[in-house]
Amino acid sequence: MSGLAITVRGTAVRFTVRVQPRASRSEVDGLHGDALKIRVHAPPVDGAANEAVIEVLADALGVPRRAVTIVAGQASRTKVVEVEGITPNAVETLART
Repeated sequence: MSGLAITVRGTAVRFTVRVQPRASRSEVDGLHGDALKIRVHAPPVDGAANEAVIEVLADALGVPRRAVTIVAGQASRTKVVEVEGITPNAVETLART
């Protein structure tokens, strides 16, 4: 098991992500401490980076964008994300890639 803290809330899974805006490409980049590291090409202006985080996670987990919600840290590099319709194992697998 990784150091990623995952919480199950009903049919949703919550976990922490660490965002690197203005990266050369958008991707999931393993772990950063106890958070999933997400690199996004978008700058942290007018919510562009948050939208990019939602898009990257939705694509990586195979869920619609509406299933991914940032529940805390909208203006921070460290965010808490909630994803509907996945299992903790899906997030663990994503952290290992």
